[in-house]
Amino acid sequence: MRLAAYQFAVCGKLEHNLEIVKKAVIQAAENRVDLIVFPECALTGYPPRDIAGSDSINVNGVSEAIQELQKLADELDIHIIVGTIDYDDSKYYNRAYLFSPNQVKRWYDKRAIYGWDEDNFAPGDENGLYEIDGIKTGVRICFEVRFPEYFRELYRANTDLDIVLFYDVADKENESRYQMIQGHLITRAVENVTPVLSVNAICPKQTAPTCFINASGAICAELEKNNEGMLVYDFEKQELNFGELGRKRYSDQLLGFTKF
Repeated sequence: MRLAAYQFAVCGKLEHNLEIVKKAVIQAAENRVDLIVFPECALTGYPPRDIAGSDSINVNGVSEAIQELQKLADELDIHIIVGTIDYDDSKYYNRAYLFSPNQVKRWYDKRAIYGWDEDNFAPGDENGLYEIDGIKTGVRICFEVRFPEYFRELYRANTDLDIVLFYDVADKENESRYQMIQGHLITRAVENVTPVLSVNAICPKQTAPTCFINASGAICAELEKNNEGMLVYDFEKQELNFGELGRKRYSDQLLGFTKF
């Protein structure tokens, strides 16, 4: 599976964000990408940085954008994961939509709701598990990377690939935060013996990476921070190496899958 992650300066203008997303999808399709992912709240902007609050979104505009992206997925035969705010059953959600060719759209709503999120979103209740071209994929959003438990759920489900959408930025350069969050991603990959693909917004200053990390914690590809661009990585399920087999054996035992 050829993966792509597109980082850009998300703003509070839906039409502007949507045009960037659509152009990136077309570019990815031209490069034979199977799945492209975009940051948290990539369509709408993230409150209160880009918009005053979740109730500031154009609900009809978001609905129309969702229809456009599904149509694009169908026409270009490509899978798309994109973050947005969405309004559903009288509640606002921090949502990651999955558009697959000629399939009903699916989504995952962020569950770790804290700080600004508490002021703007209801927590989700889905597990974020999807089958994409034979690859069992887990989706998580931003703050959830801090919690091993959210990724242990994915390990129990035996995912082949985990994806994390970020909107994690700061007004000034903060290299220590960037390295800390990258460390979380590496740890989630290692402890669950599962590759991780992450994508982040870039403005004003990027504090989480857009990168691909393998099941042993090696950073195989990473975009230069604070610059718009597309990461492309050819992902294949690999046989586990010696260290990965050991971690999986003991994880299975600790989770009660096998006996000590």
